[in-house]
Amino acid sequence: MPPAIMAYPDLRSPFDTVDVGTPGGTTVLFNDKTVVVERVLKEPGLWVSPEDLTRVNGFVLKSEGACLDDLCIPVKQDSDLLRTIDNKQWFSISAFADLMEQSYVVDEETNTWSFGEIPAKRQAMLTEAHAPEFEILDRQGRVVRMSDFKGKKALVITWSSW
Repeated sequence: MPPAIMAYPDLRSPFDTVDVGTPGGTTVLFNDKTVVVERVLKEPGLWVSPEDLTRVNGFVLKSEGACLDDLCIPVKQDSDLLRTIDNKQWFSISAFADLMEQSYVVDEETNTWSFGEIPAKRQAMLTEAHAPEFEILDRQGRVVRMSDFKGKKALVITWSSW
């Protein structure tokens, strides 16, 4: 785990070095979680093991491709997405994000990657007409969750004064 960095950089000496990131690995931010990947392939882009692919974004590498629930993206061996080097498989999460039109940014100094929402997952939600899980307080202060209405039709009306 990288050490905390002082919140006031002007009080820090510009000549002090601070170790950030994982040597030989990377840190990936996705869906409000932080995944530390211990080992990545030293190639352009972000190449991780199939196990780390699942830890990062939930996709599982199967014979039919990279799958998440009902969504499967065909993946060929020795392609821009999947390579085998020294009998170890590597999956390019950055090339996969490009294919899925998922936005991402990388901080090369700390080797930290941050991925946005996967558009294909959002489109599936819209075509199936399923609202995402959320919770709010009702007028009496009780917690109401969207899952409380599972199997029922619900009309959600929002309003804001801004």
